[in-house]
Amino acid sequence: MLISTLSNVFTSTLASVVSRLSLTAVWTAGSAQQRRLIMGVGFAILSNLLFGVIYVYSSFLAPLSGTQVFIWRMLAMWAALVGYLLISGRLGLHIGELKALKTVKQWAWLLLPTPIFLSQFWLFMWAPVNGQGVQTAMGYFLFPLMMVVFGCVLFGEKLSRLQWLAVAFAAVGVGSEIVRTQSVSWATLWICGTYPIYYILRRLQGIGAVTGLLVDLTIFAPFALAYLFFIAPSSLSLVSGSGFFIMMLIGLGILSVLAMKTNVDASQMLPVNVYGMMSYIEPALLFILAITVLGNPFESAMIYSYGLIWLGIACLILHGVRQLCQVHEKSRMRKISHAA
Repeated sequence: MLISTLSNVFTSTLASVVSRLSLTAVWTAGSAQQRRLIMGVGFAILSNLLFGVIYVYSSFLAPLSGTQVFIWRMLAMWAALVGYLLISGRLGLHIGELKALKTVKQWAWLLLPTPIFLSQFWLFMWAPVNGQGVQTAMGYFLFPLMMVVFGCVLFGEKLSRLQWLAVAFAAVGVGSEIVRTQSVSWATLWICGTYPIYYILRRLQGIGAVTGLLVDLTIFAPFALAYLFFIAPSSLSLVSGSGFFIMMLIGLGILSVLAMKTNVDASQMLPVNVYGMMSYIEPALLFILAITVLGNPFESAMIYSYGLIWLGIACLILHGVRQLCQVHEKSRMRKISHAA
């Protein structure tokens, strides 16, 4: 119920902000596709901000290890999601979507992305408390570039000049960082090499964000419980005996479900290259948090490479502003022609 309320509040807030800006004509008189684009952008921003909050969450759950926080996060997400679906009466809808899968091939395609999902969530909780915060942020900087490649190759999407310029700046920035360090972290490679596959597979399957998330979490829940009972019973005793840990984990589950749902929704609402480009918000935030909150080291030589990446982000912002201005102008001219 809380997840539904938060989603509704965000949607209402976004609509209110849009109506007060110059986008009023787009929201009220624009096409359904234009409104879908605006909502997709809003969901992408919200999900990236939530992931930033979750990224530093494990640092407040000591003495739990990164792996233990991951296990508890998966269970908290599963409980929050199932509870929400039961209270809202929507569980049957998602079960019905799964029942529509009749062949072994369909089920194999459905389950194929699950290991990728689990490994990425483990790394996301393990890295911040194991000195891999900056390397993880680098992986998420590379992730949008890979999404752009997938969008161009698989879906034939075209990039504007500003988008190509943004990709070029980001690619040179990442490349210079690799040359500087003479290596690439395994965490970086795993994120940028496998995470795009998860989103592309879910997009090609046409499986709803909540249904896919329900499948991923339900498959892993028994393994998570087995881990707590047989491998880390001390973690189970610590959490069950502390009201603080229980409340923190409930909050972690709710934030995680909301972040993942809005993120996958955004990936399905937006063109792949637009979604990939907006994903730069998350690594930029993760990098800042890794340096400030988590205390990961920052070398002055990194300014050049990350400066290029930020320059690429600036190009994306300019591209977005231009697109919104063009959409607004088209809507204004349409209203004038109808009035005439």
